[in-house]
Amino acid sequence: MGSVALSRVEAVDRPAPTIADEVARIARHELAPLAGEIDAGSVYPGELLRNLGKVGAWSSHVPQEGPADLCCAIQSMAVIGEVCGATAFMAWCQNALVWYAANSTNLKLARRFGDSFSSGRVLGGTGLSNPMKSFFGIERLKLKGRKVEGGYIVKGALPWVSNLGPDHYFGTIFEREDEDGGTAKSGPDGTAKGGPGIVMFLADCSDPAITLQPCKPFLAMDGTGTYGVQFRDVFVPDELILAEQAGQFVKKIRAGFILLQAGMGLGLIKDCIGIMDEVGPPLGHVNRYLPQQPTQFRELHAEFEKETMALACDPYNSDDSYWRRVVALRLRLGEASVAAAHAAMLHCGARGYLKSHRAQRRLREAYFVAIVTPATKQLRKMLAGDER
Repeated sequence: MGSVALSRVEAVDRPAPTIADEVARIARHELAPLAGEIDAGSVYPGELLRNLGKVGAWSSHVPQEGPADLCCAIQSMAVIGEVCGATAFMAWCQNALVWYAANSTNLKLARRFGDSFSSGRVLGGTGLSNPMKSFFGIERLKLKGRKVEGGYIVKGALPWVSNLGPDHYFGTIFEREDEDGGTAKSGPDGTAKGGPGIVMFLADCSDPAITLQPCKPFLAMDGTGTYGVQFRDVFVPDELILAEQAGQFVKKIRAGFILLQAGMGLGLIKDCIGIMDEVGPPLGHVNRYLPQQPTQFRELHAEFEKETMALACDPYNSDDSYWRRVVALRLRLGEASVAAAHAAMLHCGARGYLKSHRAQRRLREAYFVAIVTPATKQLRKMLAGDER
C-alpha cells in the first residue's frame, strides 16, 4: 500500500514531459525500427512526421508577438538525429517551411498555411539550396518568373528538393524577368542589385504544371522524399507569395534557416559518442591508442550545444557579428559531424564495417551534414567575405 502511495506521489511530482521528451519517445519507439529502411529509400516516413507534428515538433519556433525562439525546435531535431539523420533532415525541411510561412507578411498565406504546416497536417520542404548559392556567386537562380494578372508565371527546374510528395509544399525563389528579357542580380545578403528583383513563394506540388522527378540513388538517406522539380509555366497566385521583395525577407530568416540545421549535427555527434562508448568495454584496451576519444567529443558537443542555444534565442539579431557566429557554428558542426562519425567507425573496427551496424550509416549521414546547403566550402566562402 505504501509503495502504491509513493508511486502516486512520484507521479504527481514528476514534471510534465516537454516537446523534446515526446519527440524522443516517438523517435525511440516509432522511428528507430524504420531508420534502416529510410536510409535505403524503401520508406518515406510521412505518417511519423505527422505524428511528430501532433506533439508540437514543428510549432515551437513560430514567432509569438514578435520574438522567436528556436531552442526547442533544435532540441527536438537533435533527439530525432540521435536515431536517424535522414529524418532529422526532413525535420529541418518541415521546420524551415514553418519558418517561412510564420515570417511572411502575406496574411492570407499565413492564415491558410500557418497552422497546417506547424501541426504537420501538411508536409513540405525548402527549395532554397539554389537561391542560397546564388546569393554568394556560386550558381545562377534557376527559376524565372514574370508578372501576370493575379500572380506570376514561373518556369525552370530545381535539381534537388527534399521532404516532398504529391500533396506537399515548399518555399523557393524565382528571379523576375524584365520586359526586355533582362534578369535581376542578387547580392550576398539576397538583396537584388539591378533588374526587378527576386520573389519568394510557396510551390504547390499538386499543381499539374509542376513535375516531381525521382533522383538517382544517393549515398545515404534515400527515403527523404527528394526530387528534381520542373516548373512548366506554373501560375503562382498572389496568395502563395511569401515575399514580393525576397532580398529583405531572406535577410530576416537566414539565421533561423541555418541555425535550425544545428539539430542534425548535434544529434548525430551525440549518437557517435554513444557508439564509441558501447564498444568501450570489449575494445577499450586497444581503442585507447586512437587519437580521438569520446571524452573529446563530449566536450565539443557541450560547447556546440551551449553556443547553439545562445544563438537560437535571438534569431532576428541583425548584427554582423551575430551572423558570423551563426555561420561559424554551422561550419564547425559539419566538420565535427564527419570527425565524430569517422572516429566511431575506427572505434568499432570490423564490426562497424557491417551493413547492419549503424556506425557506417552515421558516417554516410555525417557527410550529408557537411555538404547540405550551406556546405562546408560555401560556409568558408561566406566567412571569407568572398562574394564572387
